[in-house]
Amino acid sequence: MPAPSAAVSASAFNAALGRRAAHEPLAYITGTSGFWTFEIAVSPATLIPRPDSETLIEAALETFPHRGAVSRVLDLGTGTGCLLLAALTEFPQAFGVGVDRVPQAAALAAGNAARLNLAARAAFLVADWSAPLAARFDLVLCNPPYIATGALPSLMQEVAQHEPATALDGGNDGLSAYANLIPALPNLLAGGGCAILELGQGQASAVANLARSAGFSEIALRPDLAGIERALLLRAIV
Repeated sequence: MPAPSAAVSASAFNAALGRRAAHEPLAYITGTSGFWTFEIAVSPATLIPRPDSETLIEAALETFPHRGAVSRVLDLGTGTGCLLLAALTEFPQAFGVGVDRVPQAAALAAGNAARLNLAARAAFLVADWSAPLAARFDLVLCNPPYIATGALPSLMQEVAQHEPATALDGGNDGLSAYANLIPALPNLLAGGGCAILELGQGQASAVANLARSAGFSEIALRPDLAGIERALLLRAIV
């Protein structure tokens, strides 16, 4: 925690110090977090972006090495909008749609798009997953809730006590969101399109099996920097 300066009063500094001592994440105290190449606003309505999630953007860039190949991007459970906005910075001809069932999250993501001068290339909807969508997308991104319900209390205090449970709780086995999401993907992907989903540690095999049951045959995995299989790539069914 930085020492008080002319721009931060001693009382404000002490209040922030007290919040951090109570295990509130620093990003919620400062209101910002870094992701990919930019800083974005965060709030307790959203998860704090993790470096692990940047694996999805790296996978997207490998999948579409020609930056003009992506014209439509969908981010399901957009939260802060970090995945969608990172994709838009890398695919300059793309338009993106972010969906979140929490109104405060969708509003925060829209504000982040405006701050990054991407508002004209992004739209944000309040909805449950893909319910209102009739379009098809070249790239679908999603970081779903994937922590098993029983494991939530054992998470570090910063997460368990402060980050939104609805964005963490993946049901009894951690796979509920994937079971609901994956069957909808074939109707969301354009020809040649790719869905990239974030995975929890040890979930790759189970989620890949869900994808096979939904008819996907082109399935690939990408590890994060720690070597954990973090991103599942599903190519459009032809």
